[in-house]
Amino acid sequence: MARKILKNKPLVEAIFEVRWELQEAMQQMRIDPHYKILIGRIYDRVKDEYPFYEQLPTAIVPDEIAVYVVQHRFRKGKDQWPLIQIGPGIITLNDTEGYVWEDFEKRIHHIVSVLFEAYPDAENNLKINWSLLRYIDAINFNYENENIFSFLQENLKVSIEVYEKLFEETGVSNLPLDFDLRFSFPSVKPKGAVHLRFVKGKKKDEDALIWETQVQSIDCDAPSHKNQIIDWVAEAHQLTDDWFFKMIDGELLRRFE
Repeated sequence: MARKILKNKPLVEAIFEVRWELQEAMQQMRIDPHYKILIGRIYDRVKDEYPFYEQLPTAIVPDEIAVYVVQHRFRKGKDQWPLIQIGPGIITLNDTEGYVWEDFEKRIHHIVSVLFEAYPDAENNLKINWSLLRYIDAINFNYENENIFSFLQENLKVSIEVYEKLFEETGVSNLPLDFDLRFSFPSVKPKGAVHLRFVKGKKKDEDALIWETQVQSIDCDAPSHKNQIIDWVAEAHQLTDDWFFKMIDGELLRRFE
């Protein structure tokens, strides 16, 4: 079946993330003993595509405290996307409005290959324990004049009902000031979990409905080798793509086309 290309896609950000095990150090701290050399080795391999380097404010945090926190960023150019981020035990690929899956997938393959090439003695030292494919979408929403629960049910196939009598003769409005709905479901292919989140937020300084679709595999469910990660990525995207189009089918799909 041909992939649908949306001219007005609601995507805010697409994120691919891999983490690996850290070693126990003194005082129950965990470190990556190869982290300092890894930064330079990765940059050497990606600088033709991502030449613009940024040191993030988190880089001043000691590595022992900044576990799984990104500290360095490699971009195509200043303020340009896509970009690569790296920190102790973590590497990510991020893209935004210009995202196209076929391009994003190729970039994932590239950074996975780079990670395994750059990490010293990767076969013995690089133990992947986390894979994540995450999509953040957003649409503007007027919370004062529209019922968010009706919108979720009619447009995103998610039914949430708060007992109506709670609001009767209480002076409390049934239009929420804020909300944060989270769901997690076990997944077989890939093995792991699918996470859905719906939250009130902002899109270009206007009130918006933000929703996230994530596929995550951790610990023994996480793919451990390069080829396994590549296969995992394809399965995770197939799942997120399927869920996304099932949820928006109808009015939202027509709005995004």
